Amino acid sequence: MTADGSELSIRVTTLTCLSSVCRRLKPDCIMLRVWLVIPVVALITAALIPLQALAIALRWPVRHAVPRFYHRLLCALIGVRVHVVGAPPSQRPLLILANHTSWLDITVITSVLSVVFVAKSEVATWPVFGLLAKLQRSVFVDRQRRHRSAETSAEIARRLVDGDPVVLFAEGTSSDGNRVLPFRTALIGTAQELLTVQNADRVTIQPLSVAYVGWQGLPLDRRQRTAVSWYGTVDLVPHLINIVRCGAIDVVLAWGEPVTYDNRTDRKLLAKAMELAVRRLTTTTLRAGAAPRAGDDRVRHVPQVATAD
Repeated sequence: MTADGSELSIRVTTLTCLSSVCRRLKPDCIMLRVWLVIPVVALITAALIPLQALAIALRWPVRHAVPRFYHRLLCALIGVRVHVVGAPPSQRPLLILANHTSWLDITVITSVLSVVFVAKSEVATWPVFGLLAKLQRSVFVDRQRRHRSAETSAEIARRLVDGDPVVLFAEGTSSDGNRVLPFRTALIGTAQELLTVQNADRVTIQPLSVAYVGWQGLPLDRRQRTAVSWYGTVDLVPHLINIVRCGAIDVVLAWGEPVTYDNRTDRKLLAKAMELAVRRLTTTTLRAGAAPRAGDDRVRHVPQVATAD
């Protein structure tokens, strides 16, 4: 199949799966959701943008709380139920390595923990979404200008030193939600930047799995999960509207065991260990087929990270 044919296949499959899920709802209910949720989200967004902009400019502590409050409201309005397994550590600085499935990952993760994201530079130019990313103090990476990677690492290091947990989607792209792609090692070098330039003695790194497991109260199969995923050439706005139309999404955030990064740690071995940890967490969650109940511990220990001699 040609590249164009593959892109068309992804779009058709996504739309078909979304339609099959939405057929469980009455048409009147679907339209009512859209007409109620989107205006409310717009009003809340318009109200919080100036507050967050002022909080960032004046370095008010509330700049950490506003994004979490905002994304919790979004989850409630869209109908996203977030189930958490494990917990992030209290140690700082904290770098979180996660898999990436959808734009919804950002809302889901921030609803649980106030974090800063590392995003591709193109996001900064998107209407509305670019502004929201900036107001969450995201760090933007220009993949076309590799000579600026040192500047990017330094900016991430500053966020970490300030006490902000930083989330890195270590695959470098989004997937269909059924698998975890190989982790890239380049930006994990941020931890080394922190050690050498910012005079930190260690950095805590934690794996995080994001897995979409249910829709409308029923488990998602492999084909339906691609409908929740935003990947390939799927257009953002239609995908967002379809998510709002259907709602009632169950997602599991599974925190793995944190490890310590210091001057003895081998970056490539660490990246591989984190990749394996996130893959195991995701596989365990998806195989369970439903959201975890209280007391259901699906967290698996991270493999031992080898250190350089």
